[in-house]
Amino acid sequence: MTGIRITVAQIAGSAPREPGAQMMVWPDRSEGTIGGGALEWEAIAEARRMLADGRAEHRATIPLGPALGQCCGGSVTLLWEVAEALAEQPRRPLWIYGAGHVGRAIVHVMQPLPDVAITWVDVAADRFPQTDVTTLVAVDPAQVVRHAPDDADHLILTYSHALDLALCHAILSRPFARAGLIGSATKWARFRKRLAALGHHSAQIDRIACPIGDPALGKHPAALALGVAIAMISTETRHSKERRA
Repeated sequence: MTGIRITVAQIAGSAPREPGAQMMVWPDRSEGTIGGGALEWEAIAEARRMLADGRAEHRATIPLGPALGQCCGGSVTLLWEVAEALAEQPRRPLWIYGAGHVGRAIVHVMQPLPDVAITWVDVAADRFPQTDVTTLVAVDPAQVVRHAPDDADHLILTYSHALDLALCHAILSRPFARAGLIGSATKWARFRKRLAALGHHSAQIDRIACPIGDPALGKHPAALALGVAIAMISTETRHSKERRA
């Protein structure tokens, strides 16, 4: 159904969302967010006025303080345009191995993020809950690692230490962006020796983060998932700033 797509085209100073953030507006509903608050309220109202009078495009720069009484202090340039759906955004691939409690918790936290494309791998279809992410069933998950994009992030969360080690070996044997392994410091010390025996250099092995998460948050799957998500988002944000510098 045709609606109005609203895009944050540019920001100056403090703003509730980053450039590229989008939402869709129809007469009776909306999808996505450009930051909420008065800015979004007024943007939705303008989109519905456009739907009512047949306008196809509009662009405006809105000072958040003077125009809307918000405390952000910056300004936002918005683009309204007729569209069928949100524009396809580049997404970074995240491959998750293991559909146990921790895997489910991490998928639950990461799935709503618009810039992450999850591929979830496990040994049997009945291990997955109902989900909208891409799932892969593999008797030997280490064999599917070669199908991951070279810029993929990998999280290893399986029920088997032997399978975890095979996945680490497979990931280290090909290009990847980042990798994390669930486990204790003792497990990782043993894995380091075994991976070295398989021919991997210390600097390469160091690219796998283990343990994952934030110990201060605790070991509950939901707490672990939050720690992993924060670490991944922080790393990507830092890399994005470095690329723009």
